[in-house]
Formats: sequence, structure tokens, C-alpha cells
Amino acid sequence: MTYNKLFNIIIIIALALLLPGSSCFAAEQYRLSQFISPETCGDCHGEIFSQWENSMHHIAEKDPIYLLLSKFLRTGLTDPDEIVEAESCVKCHVPIGVITGYPEKVSDDKKKIPELALHGIQCDYCHIATGAKKMYNNDLALDPGNGEEDPGIKRGPFADSVSDFHETEFSEFHTSSKICGTCHDVRHVAFGTKLETTYEEWEKGPYNTADPQKRVTCQGCHMYQKPNIPATGATVRPENRGQASDDGPTRKHIFTHYFVGANSSIPNDKTKQKMAEERLKNTASVSIDHKQIKKGQLTFIVKNTGAGHYLPTGVTDIRQMWLEITVRNERNKVIYSSGKLDKDNYIPEGTIIFNTVFGDGKGNPTHNIAKAREILHDKRIPPLESLREMIQLPAGSWKSLMVNARLLYRSAPQKILDVASEKGKFKLPVITMAEIEKKINLR
Repeated sequence: MTYNKLFNIIIIIALALLLPGSSCFAAEQYRLSQFISPETCGDCHGEIFSQWENSMHHIAEKDPIYLLLSKFLRTGLTDPDEIVEAESCVKCHVPIGVITGYPEKVSDDKKKIPELALHGIQCDYCHIATGAKKMYNNDLALDPGNGEEDPGIKRGPFADSVSDFHETEFSEFHTSSKICGTCHDVRHVAFGTKLETTYEEWEKGPYNTADPQKRVTCQGCHMYQKPNIPATGATVRPENRGQASDDGPTRKHIFTHYFVGANSSIPNDKTKQKMAEERLKNTASVSIDHKQIKKGQLTFIVKNTGAGHYLPTGVTDIRQMWLEITVRNERNKVIYSSGKLDKDNYIPEGTIIFNTVFGDGKGNPTHNIAKAREILHDKRIPPLESLREMIQLPAGSWKSLMVNARLLYRSAPQKILDVASEKGKFKLPVITMAEIEKKINLR
């Protein structure tokens, strides 16, 4: 056997071991028949089911923006390590499918994915978890039952739950941020680059404190939110009195299951779209420091007032949070402008943007996380902290200035959507997270 043939065989074996769904990528395999459909759970847990239905957890595999971005990640790749990463999104987006054998990768035929697996992150995935094997890339320890005839143990936050359908068990894991962190920290499967660090940001932040009066877990915000109750660190987070099951006891707090996050483009659900906007509008503030205005300098202070993680978080080379600044003189003439979307809906060069920039290992920026071998730049705002951004105005003599600054957010760049689809076909909403307008008298 020649060296080249041997080398090729080794590469093929290595790729097979790394592919999601393989014995290396998903250590244990289960049978689809072991799992219960969400509709069955909804027969008893009607209110919780209605909150979860059409949530981003439910439509994790069907969300059109996810489908576009996962297509973008796979476009033009030839490096085996990069391909493995681009194919791995299914582990979080179609978890029951992956652990039961199909799909193994993003490019698998979606028409062949079992109906049950298409329900994304669902009841009989989270509530059979017993712990985390590692805190990234969705490596939960699971204990499923054997379908509706023998549904096994369902775990949750109550020690006195009773069900005539399945066994119940209190789970401290379900009250901790760790159950969220297993999917919301992501590392490149080949290079180890930290692609998402939402859990790590919370774990090292001020909300993760030993003081029970000040400690706020992921659930303490995201599973307290309901319509008109943003439940961020900057707002009240009232308990949600109610019933976990339709005929169960009334409890002081039932964790809500809307799971909107910052995604305001949830298809066909205006309630959840509005909830995402409410969350975004209660997580940050913008202020202006004009002490150096005589030098033509203005400083904008952006503070993370309400998020338990960085702003932005998630896949932060794709998420877009930026400042749109307009400065007018006393004659209402614009003397400075930045951050306004151009005719193609793109953010112009020179905009103050808060994001992560990944590199290809040679110091070159890459917009594809599958190629991310390094982090070149990370300008984001930790919990309860601020970043200061200074601009230099053009020379001039004015009596007064009117300064407007808006902190804006959208879930993905228009350029990437245009590459992955027909140009202009998909447009994401731009949300104003915070805004300030201030008149500065100079004479």
C-alpha cells in the first residue's frame, strides 16, 4: 500500500469519527421509539406546550434564517476540518435526530429526518437530562424511557410532582444554568476555537454569585419572561404563578417556555417577535460625554444594563449590534453621520460595531466560523459594564449641536443573507435597543 493511499484512508477514518452522529461525536445512540412527541406532553402540560410551540427551540431545524446561515457555512469549503464544523450544527438544532442516527450532518436529506426529530429542542430531550458530560457542544447525559408505553422518568424543578403517565424526579440540574450552557457554549469541533461563549460569559459574570439574593441564572431571566414582562437584569422579574400541568397544584412560580432570546424574526408569531423586541429594549443604555467638545470630540458610553452575558452574545461574528450616530448643527445640517444602513441594507465601513472577528489562522479575518482558527478581535460589553467610543467631528464653528445616537441590533448581516439566497429576498428587522438625543450648546 502506498503512503498516499494510507494517508487517505486515515483521513477518511478520522472524518468518520468526527462527524456528528458518529460514535466519537455522539458517544451514545438511542432508538427513536424511546422518545415521546411534544403533542403527547401537551395533553397534560397545555400552557407550557403553547408557550414552547413555535419558539426558537421548537423551530430550531425549520427556522429559515438558520437554514440560510447553515448553507452559507458550507459554501465553498474544501478543508476537511472546516467541513466537519460546518456540518455539525445539527447536534444542537436536531438533537433527537442526531442521537438516534439521522441526520448525522447538516447536508443530510431533510425530507428523511423523522417527524419527531423535526421538533427541535423539545420536552422529551431536556426533561430526560441528568447532567452534562462537558459544558459545550450539547453533550448532555440522557436517561430516556421507552416511548409512551414506558415513558421513564421526567425531571424538573419540583420535588413533589405526581403523574399517572410517567415517573417524576426533582433535578437540581434543571434549576441551574448548566442545562442551558451545554448548547449555548460552542467550540469548533476540529480547532477548538470558542465560537459561542454565552454560558462562560454568565459563569464569570456578576450574576453568578454565591449570594442567593443576587444570583440570577439563565432561567431567572429567560424563563421568567412573558408578554409585556421582559424580565431582564434591568427590569423586575416577577414570579409566574400558575400550574405546571393542567390539573396540577398552583405554584408560586412556573418557568415559562417562550425561549425568544433576541430573535425578533420568529416566523408567524407576532407575540414572540414583540417579546424579543421588549428584551432587546431592556438590556442596554447609551449616554454621551461631551467634555471634549471644544476639541471636536464626542464620547458615547454603551452600558450592558440587563443581560447576564455579553452584548451581543451567541455567534457574535454574525450578530450585529452597532451605533448609528447623527450630529446636526443649529441650521439642522448634518455634519457627522455613521452607522446608517446603505441602499443595500448593509452596515457601512467605519461604523462602531460590537462583535467578534474570527481569523483563518494566518491573521486574515473570516466571516465563516467553520474557518475560525483564532479570534482576532472581540469588542463586546460584559454584564453591568460599559464601553466608551469616541468620534472626531470635522472642523467647524457652531452655536449648538444636536446629537442623536441609537444602539441597533439585528440577528445577521444582510450581506450573508444575500450570499446564501437571492439578494434582498430576506431582510431581518433592525431593533433600536437604546437611543439618546442631546442638544449641546457651544456658545
